Amino acid sequence: MLRAIHIRDFAIVDTLDLELGDGMHALTGETGAGKSILLDALALCLGDRANAEIIRPGAERAEVSAIFDPPNEGVQQWLDERDLGDDEILVRRVVQGSGRSRGFINGTPVALQMLRELGEQLVDIHGQHAHQSLIRPAAQRELLDAFAGTEAQRSAVAAVHQELRAIDRELETLAGSSDDYDERLALLHHQIDELERAAPSRDGIAALEAEHQRLAHAESLIDLAQGQLQALSDADEAAQTRLGRAIRELEERRELDPALGEAADLFQSALAHLEEGCHTLRSFADSLEIDPQRLAELDEQIQHLRDLARKHRVDVDNLPETLEHLQAEAERLANAEERLATLRSERQEAETRYRDAAEALSRERQRAAERLQSEVGELLGELGMQGAEVQPQVSFEPEASPSVHGLDRIELLVRTNSGQSLGPLNKIASGGELSRIGLAIQVATVNRSATVPTLIFDEADAGIGGAVAEVVGRLLRTVGSRYQVLCVTHLPQVAAQARHHFHVAKTDTGEGTRTQVSPLNDEQRVEEIARMLGGLEITSHERNAAREMLERGGGVKSAC
Repeated sequence: MLRAIHIRDFAIVDTLDLELGDGMHALTGETGAGKSILLDALALCLGDRANAEIIRPGAERAEVSAIFDPPNEGVQQWLDERDLGDDEILVRRVVQGSGRSRGFINGTPVALQMLRELGEQLVDIHGQHAHQSLIRPAAQRELLDAFAGTEAQRSAVAAVHQELRAIDRELETLAGSSDDYDERLALLHHQIDELERAAPSRDGIAALEAEHQRLAHAESLIDLAQGQLQALSDADEAAQTRLGRAIRELEERRELDPALGEAADLFQSALAHLEEGCHTLRSFADSLEIDPQRLAELDEQIQHLRDLARKHRVDVDNLPETLEHLQAEAERLANAEERLATLRSERQEAETRYRDAAEALSRERQRAAERLQSEVGELLGELGMQGAEVQPQVSFEPEASPSVHGLDRIELLVRTNSGQSLGPLNKIASGGELSRIGLAIQVATVNRSATVPTLIFDEADAGIGGAVAEVVGRLLRTVGSRYQVLCVTHLPQVAAQARHHFHVAKTDTGEGTRTQVSPLNDEQRVEEIARMLGGLEITSHERNAAREMLERGGGVKSAC
């Protein structure tokens, strides 16, 4: 849920830092004080369109940032897939004087669309068309599924759908190959034969390159070996001769001092290693021969391997792997006709299972739609919308193409007055009606729905008053028992139900008009509710009525 919001130079807000808690929050203030500015700023932060007009006059840019609690599993997966995961979510939006803006998630610059996608999972604003999930078909389907508890049925549909997609991908590959089956198979056999004759095993390539290197440098290697043998063994004063003479002379004087004998022994050991090294070097020199014909053959083989590597667009070292891939494809193509027949049979069986699972899911949705219609209808009556009806329409379309969500077309149809025809939610309901319909649906699904954690109701009480207003407040408080709720209201009956109360005021600083948002303590809440009840002249009667209203709503203690 939303834990903090920071606003700077937005509209008529200079600087605002606000911390939020759990449950229901009320935002109240005089008409025109800018109660909706906080919601507008949050909507901007979460992907609404921006322009330079929202920047406070005299400022260079506007900035809004919001901090959310550690995300739930679905949001965390969304973040991790985009390498944006963290212990909490920090969303930031900056609008420049030119009208251009930048968005950030956990410090990483992101596109505006990504802000919107994340925002739809974090905040649901009722009464503001920018963030209304209720008018999105996908959200209507998710809401009905959450209310119906169709997780098992949806999982069954999704599993068979995934199986169908895998079969379709393989069918498409094989069917495409069958068009030039003989030609492709002949080409594969030619390429495989060509690579096998070139002997492109990893060990074979390494041995070929080693032999080529040795022959290419044979003359210089022979000269090197012979020169070293001359200096170490074959010359009159070679190291081997001189070392032997030194050993003999030291041995003759061994009895004069033990140290001479020790040196003689060490030199004897060195002589043995020297003789062995010279023998190895002589054998190496004898094994080398200058063979221009064999070197030319090796040059040709290596060039052929390089040509093959260019042909297959790989390195020479990867030719063995290329051969394995070609052999596997040839084997698959050789069995393609048989595999195609098997896949077609498997697909027919899988599609039958898919449609059975989709039909079972549809039946659950249709049963839930009737219950949801009844519960929402009762709540709308309590909210002063007698005659209003919300009808979740579930249309099973057995001939539709399989989708991961089943074969239903789901739409919330409404009428706001008795006798009125049912129509799509976004075309029938006004802003205030849509807000109350959203409230009724949220209350009906509060213990079963898995929607976004923060719900915002902008003027949910528009056009109502009296006892109905208290019902709105009570229902919002009920929703707040599970979600974080922010409610912009002008009715004291609603504000008195809130767990947290913020006052929005507009002041003239001498340099311009500024909006400020302040949290209220118990006594300040009494004064604000009294103002909302009585207007400019606040008497003890209004204060007592405000205190009683707050006590009834749980807003302040009776000792106040």
